[in-house]
Amino acid sequence: MSTTDGPTPLPGAAASQAKADRQVGEKVAGASAGAPHKTGWFGRWSDKWQAMPRQKQWLYLIVVVVVAYLLPIINPPIISTEPGNDFPLALFSMAVYALVAVGLNIVIGYAGLLDLGYIAFFAVGSYTAAMMTSPDSPFVKIPYLWTLPLAIVVAMCIGVILGIPTLRLRGDYLAIVTLGFGEIIRILATLIPAMKGQVGFQNVGRPPGMGDDGVPVFANSNGTPWYWLTLTILIIVLFLAGNLERSRVGRSWIAIREDEDAAETMGVPTFKYKVWAFALGAGVGGLSGALFAGQVGFVNNQKFDVVTSILFVAAVVLGGVGNKVGAVFGGALVAYIPLRFTAIAEYKYLIFGIALMLIMIYRSKGLIPARQRLLAYGQVAYDRVRNTAAKQPSTATEKEV
Repeated sequence: MSTTDGPTPLPGAAASQAKADRQVGEKVAGASAGAPHKTGWFGRWSDKWQAMPRQKQWLYLIVVVVVAYLLPIINPPIISTEPGNDFPLALFSMAVYALVAVGLNIVIGYAGLLDLGYIAFFAVGSYTAAMMTSPDSPFVKIPYLWTLPLAIVVAMCIGVILGIPTLRLRGDYLAIVTLGFGEIIRILATLIPAMKGQVGFQNVGRPPGMGDDGVPVFANSNGTPWYWLTLTILIIVLFLAGNLERSRVGRSWIAIREDEDAAETMGVPTFKYKVWAFALGAGVGGLSGALFAGQVGFVNNQKFDVVTSILFVAAVVLGGVGNKVGAVFGGALVAYIPLRFTAIAEYKYLIFGIALMLIMIYRSKGLIPARQRLLAYGQVAYDRVRNTAAKQPSTATEKEV
């Protein structure tokens, strides 16, 4: 026997050890696959949702969507914002903030890029709609609905122009650059004469349609059609974001978010995918800005400050970074609370600041955290491989015995 070799175990001992390892592996695999996760109420609800058949999930989703469309008609007394604020208009604000949060979630939640100047893309979309439809603008006029895809394209181009020189930065440096970019857009709106500074643009266009009384269907005071339009767009964006999350691009974003150096080492073109995330997030921000401008009917440089941009980030963090449903919930909640409790509306930034601190302490991943399904499936696969490897030496040893 060599001096570097240890004592040779007896055949019976080897078989017993292999059997014990196999039993432990089976227990771990069973726990990983079927045991409930102790993640609180939202975690238990998410586990039940994932266990449902696909048809049952779609049935529940259809019911939720129908109730969402009926909200301005039902006007539930418990959640209504009246008489302080018109409830359909409040629903429109909630839908716009939810759409903004979904777009920002692509940048922060999926790709892990801290963008503190997202208000810039919101402003680009608003000014695109205003300058292409308002009679105060000297530019060529187009129908309002055509400004929605135009706002997406313009905002995406701005996002690429900003992303190419800045996305090689990381962390706090990137956050500072994006924060400065948001202020640059507001300052340009003040300095460039065509953007009219504080005077702004009045009578921004709206979708076509007249009621029987001669009043436009999409009047500024009629929030119901605006809410239905924004909710429809939000559902489409959620569907596209979900497919994108499950695609190769989404997996690359998650890899970059978890460890950019490791993703680069494994062959992921990190810079290209970060630019894509920035561009797609900017497009959704531009779309939401165009919807906001059409409903309000007035755009100037005072509506796009840094504080509002931070509020967008708070909506994503509050709902759950990386979870599109959480982003919708967070955005709607951020818009709803000041409209529901008018007496404390002026303290909304203080309230959200305290709420964020409490969430970081007790629920650091947000109210509806993202589920790491890929990591969970990887653990199950690892356990199965371990079980298979444990069975092979046991069989061989039993044959020898």
